[in-house]
Amino acid sequence: MFLFGINAIRDVPPRQWLRQRWWLLGLVWVAMYALSWFWSEVKGEWSNHLQTKLPFLLLPLAFSYQPKFSPRQIQIFTLSVALMLIGSAGYTISHFFIDPHFYISEYKVSHMLPTLPKNDHIRSSMTAALFVIWCIYAWPQLTNKRIRALVGVCIALLVAYIHVLAAKTGLISLYLFVAAWGLYLSFGKQRLLGLAVIIAIPLTVTLALKLVPTLRERATYIGYTIYMYNHGHRTAMLGDIARIISYDLASDLIAQHPLTGVGTGDMKAEMDALYFQRHPEIDEHGRLLPHNQFLVVGLGCGVPAMLVFIAWILAPLLRLRRNRQSFFFVIVWLILLVQLLIEPVLEVQFGVFVYLFFLLLHLQELGTTSASGSPKPTAPTTT
Repeated sequence: MFLFGINAIRDVPPRQWLRQRWWLLGLVWVAMYALSWFWSEVKGEWSNHLQTKLPFLLLPLAFSYQPKFSPRQIQIFTLSVALMLIGSAGYTISHFFIDPHFYISEYKVSHMLPTLPKNDHIRSSMTAALFVIWCIYAWPQLTNKRIRALVGVCIALLVAYIHVLAAKTGLISLYLFVAAWGLYLSFGKQRLLGLAVIIAIPLTVTLALKLVPTLRERATYIGYTIYMYNHGHRTAMLGDIARIISYDLASDLIAQHPLTGVGTGDMKAEMDALYFQRHPEIDEHGRLLPHNQFLVVGLGCGVPAMLVFIAWILAPLLRLRRNRQSFFFVIVWLILLVQLLIEPVLEVQFGVFVYLFFLLLHLQELGTTSASGSPKPTAPTTT
């Protein structure tokens, strides 16, 4: 990330950075993280949370000042990343084939297959889903028949991988896109294709639940979690219920410290103290930061920082046009928004990279990220 950013802005005078209003808005909420040093007692935690935000100061500028990919570069980029992700997916699937019975039984208690990097199945599945979306977007520009064929095979394999891994994040992202894409095509010139895509969704889900044992066990576990929650069971041993508990505790802490938050460095300590007070049965492993990025910002830096963060999230929507690029940007933006609502994704370095890279990649394709703020010329594309 660092080398990519430096390479893109090395010849750009710093005074030109000030023309990037969206970058400046991001700079404000990151600066509020930094300012919380003054009321954070645990400086090490403050440093960790701030370091993960540094790409927000670099990558938006980098994508703003680098030239758009040429069609040839898009083909090379798409095929290269596809092969890398297939290699990563192969690592995961190989574990399943080595001992399928063990891993199927592990899915009964929500233990996932190993993934790269560092068993972060949430980001791994989301990356696969977002890249499938990129491939569909870039498909008209894959003019080399061999590259198109290879990418097509990779799309099919990544879709299969997402179902075998059965992480909710990847599945929700994939099917949210497929449903939106079907509607998009239905309202355009390819109505029959759009209708076929929409009809294929329930058929694919039904078939996958029958054929993919990990997905079937995952669905059973989710149903069990919903049953336990509806019958009044509140235990951090069940992941989704643990999320809800974290929301409740964080909201109370934000209400107690609305202007400044508890301090970015003290979020974990304050949450642990409230867990101990209200849910002493939950051990330290089950005590979470709120699994919602908006609540994390409010908890660490206060409601004003949360409002600036919300403005930063919404600002790119002002660049939309009535074109194909805007559709794909919106669906990627929505998928990433869902991720922000269910995970503290921007408190993890891999999460920051995945969020920024795919958002900025599609934002640049809108053709409106030039330094002057005027639209860049874009090559005509077809649906």
